[in-house]
Amino acid sequence: MLYNYSKFLSFLDEKLNGFFESQKPFICCKEGCCKCCENAEFPFTKIEFDYLMLGYVSLDEKTRLQITKKINELKEQKKNSKEKIFTHSCPFLINERCSVYNYRGIVCRTFGLMAFRKGAKSTIPFCANIGLNYSKIFDKDKKTISSKLLAESGIKTDPLVFNIDYAFLISDEYAKNFNLKFDVPKPLLERLN
Repeated sequence: MLYNYSKFLSFLDEKLNGFFESQKPFICCKEGCCKCCENAEFPFTKIEFDYLMLGYVSLDEKTRLQITKKINELKEQKKNSKEKIFTHSCPFLINERCSVYNYRGIVCRTFGLMAFRKGAKSTIPFCANIGLNYSKIFDKDKKTISSKLLAESGIKTDPLVFNIDYAFLISDEYAKNFNLKFDVPKPLLERLN
């Protein structure tokens, strides 16, 4: 099953690389920027988690110990939290870099692009609010892409919205092409029990 999943990721990464390239004038993602890794639940299906663990076991012992310490601290924080949804920094984030980058989850791979979301027209990544992706053309007051700001920016590329919704990408309809069946995603910390 992990072989099929790695084939799925190769296909997905090729598509995503093209999407990111087409949106290059709007994208601020770069190594060391980890805003998307600092405050989330990080949904993972079992196969995504199993693949992530392949990356984890390939790390040196010192890095694995750092991650284990972070996981234990997060579990303790969650236990003491009164929040219904516990968001946190990813425990695999070491020195503002993903220690398991090649093994990261689907939601991590797709973050940063505008996407169609179930029940919504489209979603602009939250980092537009903090001066990153799409921020040059993002109207913070109206919470939308501004044609006026686009014209003023001089950018000749149109901002595009992609069908990369997590629920769609792990749907039976999509995954069957790779002979995959995803289970229900759970927050990363639940998978780490």
